[in-house]
Amino acid sequence: MNDERWMCEALKLAQRAEDEGEVPVGAVLVLDNEIIGRGWNRSIQLHDTSAHAEVMALRDAGQTHTNYRFPDATLYVTLEPCMMCAGVIVHSRIKRLVYAASDPKTGVIESSEKLLDLDCHNHRVVYQGGTLSDESSQLLKTFFARKRKIRMNK
Repeated sequence: MNDERWMCEALKLAQRAEDEGEVPVGAVLVLDNEIIGRGWNRSIQLHDTSAHAEVMALRDAGQTHTNYRFPDATLYVTLEPCMMCAGVIVHSRIKRLVYAASDPKTGVIESSEKLLDLDCHNHRVVYQGGTLSDESSQLLKTFFARKRKIRMNK
């Protein structure tokens, strides 16, 4: 299935984020069966609170396609987007969002809120969660367990 194929690519980028000491979240933007944007969390490294995987993937696509709107594209991300990323997703006019793991604390697509369903938006994004959620959840759990262990040993 294509959704799993592209989510596997996003998971590779999540691993790259972890290798760089970032929270392991990755994203790819796909148009016409081709990745046009890649991103992974880089907030710590870039000292930029907005450098989430989703934002980075959309920035990457924007630079290569000289546009900031992608009405026929699908964004694949390994963790349910936060409020900031949900806003960026709406404004980028992507057609579809597919995410892996739910985020009960800050996820605003289906978990804590349903921001993409609000009537105030001038664009609708089709979304679905759960694609390769076990793989993404395990990556996140391992990362945070390691962080807690390091903190406890200091």
